Amino acid sequence: MLKVGIVANEPSGDLLGAGVIREIKKRYPDARFEGVGGPLMIREGCRSLFSMDRLSVMGLIEVLKHLPELLSIRKKLLTHFLQAPPDVFIGIDAPDFNLGLETALKKSGIPTVHYVSPTVWAWRPGRVKKIRAAVDLMLSIFPFEAEFLQQHQVPVQYVGHPLADEIPLQNDRPAARAVLGVTDRPHVVAMLPGSRVGEIESLSATFIRAALQLTERYPDAHFLVPLINERTRAAFESVLNREAPDLPVTLVDGQARTVMIAADVVLTASGTATLEAMLLRRAMVVAYRLNPLTYWIVNRFNLVKIPYVAMANLLADEALAPEFIQDAATPEALADALSELLESPERVRYIQQRYGELHETLQQDSSRKAAEAVLSLIGRNRSAE
Repeated sequence: MLKVGIVANEPSGDLLGAGVIREIKKRYPDARFEGVGGPLMIREGCRSLFSMDRLSVMGLIEVLKHLPELLSIRKKLLTHFLQAPPDVFIGIDAPDFNLGLETALKKSGIPTVHYVSPTVWAWRPGRVKKIRAAVDLMLSIFPFEAEFLQQHQVPVQYVGHPLADEIPLQNDRPAARAVLGVTDRPHVVAMLPGSRVGEIESLSATFIRAALQLTERYPDAHFLVPLINERTRAAFESVLNREAPDLPVTLVDGQARTVMIAADVVLTASGTATLEAMLLRRAMVVAYRLNPLTYWIVNRFNLVKIPYVAMANLLADEALAPEFIQDAATPEALADALSELLESPERVRYIQQRYGELHETLQQDSSRKAAEAVLSLIGRNRSAE
């Protein structure tokens, strides 16, 4: 029986992991999967040894607060996999957590795969040596990553992004507006302040104040806010009731994709949502805030080596989505950027065209390719034994 160890730490990784599990099970229906996963992976048959939420921590300072627990979980996972070795281990994203685990497992003879390249092309390029020591195969979701890793002798395969396969090249805005009850609204703005409570607490007040300013310019504007779970909804509602209880807003449980399809423009935290907005061909404004000390460290030591933070801009190699990071993310700046998009139909058409081109590049039937690459690695390893 095929046994696969697999660890993801957040919703985007849960999506990737679920796709790989599903495709492997098409070929090996009795395959067993265990490690750490979210609801999508669990639904596909993964036995999660720990709650994925316990690994979902971002930022240098934030990680330090949770470091003892993270190290404890990693040690327990390592012990588990060494005592019951899988045929392969797949670490999905979370490089600071997974690469250490992969290094130890690889030394013990377990083949290791890392799905989603660490951003060594963006910051801390010295990690390439650690990656080479940790992985037998890197699965890259973006083409420029594969080129970079090949130059540094890391075994890599470009598989594309499953969201690009899942999201159709065309979408139905009127249908989405009907589902959300905003058919009669001439200006609809999607606001996505993040999928973690920390992001909600950091950005939602700024987003809500920007929305208030936008209503002064567009009195008929309506706002849609998708929230991933009860915790994030409660956190957002608390800020909303404090800042603008009368804001014309609809809070939606999940359905982030439907919300973005329905929108004229999107205001979003930097993260996977920017990629999804790009694939849905929605013009967006991007904002993000780190812990102040984390941001100071990143700037002080010049750790970031890229011109943009939004994946849509990185893939396009141009600033299609205005970015506002840290202190630049003010309500005034965000409202102005959203207004410019609402008043610039030609600019929006150009953005949509470029996003469509990028979408086609990322459509690779990625879950199938990833699963085949994993199974090929297992086959090579068994042949060498």
